[in-house]
Amino acid sequence: MKDHRYIEITLALGPGLPTWPGHPPFELESLRNIASGASSNVSRLSMSVHTGTHVDAPRHFFQDGAGADSLRIESMLGRAYVVNLGKVDRVTAAELERARIPSRTRRLLIRTRNSDFWSRGETTFHEEFVGLDPSAAQWIVAHHMQLVGVDYLSVAPWKEGRPTHEILLRAGVTVVEGLNLQHVKAGRYRVFCLPLRILGSDGAPARVVLERLGGNR
Repeated sequence: MKDHRYIEITLALGPGLPTWPGHPPFELESLRNIASGASSNVSRLSMSVHTGTHVDAPRHFFQDGAGADSLRIESMLGRAYVVNLGKVDRVTAAELERARIPSRTRRLLIRTRNSDFWSRGETTFHEEFVGLDPSAAQWIVAHHMQLVGVDYLSVAPWKEGRPTHEILLRAGVTVVEGLNLQHVKAGRYRVFCLPLRILGSDGAPARVVLERLGGNR
């Protein structure tokens, strides 16, 4: 029987998954194959660390920033709030203020119209995705957030990446990108986000799961 207590919000890695322009595509190559006489199946994985659902490390935008292996576990595990901003073209501080996010929220996941791309099985990158402008990043820092997650491949709008990333990463906010929130309603959850522990990396693929709490079932 399927357990509806947990919601998978990780994008499945596979051929056709959109990637950031200029980044290598996802590739899974068979090195050993039982069908060809080998004793086991063995594969080689090739992709950018910013492919699919992933976490940005400070080193992504700061040369001497901490790597993915130094991300704080406590920021990625615990109670979270999902806000639905499906009608906005850009997430601003004003939009976050209007959303009436509970004041004690420390982990915020933002669902936008980006999630429609995943529901349609889009295989191309869309430049018109919804991102957070610098005012939204400042709002998140001012409200003492530990983590922010978004439903496309960047937390910041197209070609405006540096300011928003720098504000969040400098303040120690964990940035999770590439979430699939198409089946997630607004409300309170518990989030489990575990990126690969890659030494010195500027980012890392992650498995992210939500646990429904009492009021969301």
